[in-house]
Amino acid sequence: MRQYHDLEWGTPLHDSRALFELLSLELMQSGLSWRTILHKRQGFIRAFHNFDPHVVMTLDAEGDGLLSDPSIIRNRRKIQAVIDNAEAIVALENRGISFNEYVWQFVNHESITNQVTDYTQSPCQSPISITMSKSMKRDGFSFVGPVVVYSFMEAAGLVNDHESSCFRWAQLAQGSQSASQGLQA
Repeated sequence: MRQYHDLEWGTPLHDSRALFELLSLELMQSGLSWRTILHKRQGFIRAFHNFDPHVVMTLDAEGDGLLSDPSIIRNRRKIQAVIDNAEAIVALENRGISFNEYVWQFVNHESITNQVTDYTQSPCQSPISITMSKSMKRDGFSFVGPVVVYSFMEAAGLVNDHESSCFRWAQLAQGSQSASQGLQA
């Protein structure tokens, strides 16, 4: 958990494959602990072929053994959402838009830094995550409600919600938008 916090969470990520992985992990986490997801991360990477959307979109939850694989979360809706989201990413690519470009457009291609003194003050959604969720659903993504999307935004560094006393907050705050834009945009 500490390594994930110190090295990954909140770090601006611009690799479409890695962004797809984080979105998938965040939707899998819904209703579960993040610790559970991190412990199963290698299983997810293996089962979803390193989150290559071109491969994932061809998978079948039952036929490819995903629903019986104990190394991942065996929830039919969540597994199908990962497959649907791979299809949506490939559809974006076919329109000439990378998944990286797609998600970062919602924050004007710049991380938003919030002033959070206690992690319990972090919102679970924002006006931007609501807008992004609606757009993603229109573009064929599934299991991307505003809460899942906001968690994804935090994980992928679109939003810096580290506590302002955390060493990572200061490291990541350089070059990002103001806090007021993050919560009100």
